[in-house]
Amino acid sequence: MKMMDIVDNSVDTKPLLRRGWGGLSSVNWGIIGCGNVTELKSGPAFSKVEHSRLVAVMRRNAALAEDYAKRHGVPKWYADADQLINDPEVNAVYIATPPNTHASYAIQAMKAGKPVYVEKPMARNYQECKEMLRVSEETGMPLFVAYYRRTLPAFLKTKELIDNGIIGIPLTVHIKLHKAANEKDLPAEKHSWHVNPEIAGAGHFFDLASHQLDYLDFLFGPIIDVHGIAVNQAGYYKAEDTVTGTFRFGNGVVGTGSWCFVTDRSLFADIIEITGTLGKIILPCFTHQDMELITAEGSMKFPVQNPENIQFHLIQQVVDELRGVGESPSTGKTAARTSAVLDEMVKNYYSNKTDENKRTKGFCRNI
Repeated sequence: MKMMDIVDNSVDTKPLLRRGWGGLSSVNWGIIGCGNVTELKSGPAFSKVEHSRLVAVMRRNAALAEDYAKRHGVPKWYADADQLINDPEVNAVYIATPPNTHASYAIQAMKAGKPVYVEKPMARNYQECKEMLRVSEETGMPLFVAYYRRTLPAFLKTKELIDNGIIGIPLTVHIKLHKAANEKDLPAEKHSWHVNPEIAGAGHFFDLASHQLDYLDFLFGPIIDVHGIAVNQAGYYKAEDTVTGTFRFGNGVVGTGSWCFVTDRSLFADIIEITGTLGKIILPCFTHQDMELITAEGSMKFPVQNPENIQFHLIQQVVDELRGVGESPSTGKTAARTSAVLDEMVKNYYSNKTDENKRTKGFCRNI
């Protein structure tokens, strides 16, 4: 399927600040959904970044919200998202809930005049992403998504090597992510939300492949042609557990992907392999193995060096853009492109399910 017009052309690709949004001198964050991802990956970074601080958190369980606030030194806590969004001290909102509430909370915050930083994937599907973009455009509120690999050292080094022609002209890219089934997903009564399509949009593929495909968008630009097959081979849960795909970027690079979440642990694989006319780069996405450059001169390895709070660099750039002194590499528009690709890759699986046919109808109508 071709995806030339996958995101509405009516949405300006320039940062919203460049179109007259006034910006902030200091960013006071409120978090909606202070769960595991906020404990180390993101939460502490909001107060470590210069000109930024975390002033309020919200979780539906009041006791857990209060506990988080006390442990992290956050002045305010709420059990109601409306109260956090309407807190006059909060001038930007980070949404770290499961994907089924990303769109509703983001839209509510933007309509309240608050810029939004939302966890990935941006929403359950591309249709919800488009509505978020529409409201962002309508309100003038900036919208960012937590695809932080666009800011991590090893991933930036990979981009630098490619941009400088070290591997020649990029030709192909191959993604392989094979993992054992998560024990939490085996008993039906204990399935995590990650494998509940009504909450996550699909299965682990949306949660993990989204990082890989978004990073490739960062390297090579939008995917313009994509084909996918999704199946459920193990039967542990309703979502797909295995996906294969082929795709092509506007710059001519062609790619393949293989994702399986029910292999034996001994078969674990996590690679992004980029081949050019003069060499190739092998890069892990989720593990901390070295990135490797291979050319005719030999092999060279580059260590992965991530910050303690892995979202730190992206949050810094989001804050810089909100202050009018920089630009974030991950926006609602770039993230929506990734969601459209994800939708297309699993379309065959969900279009065969009568009860869930509505979730894909119209998502990629321009494909």
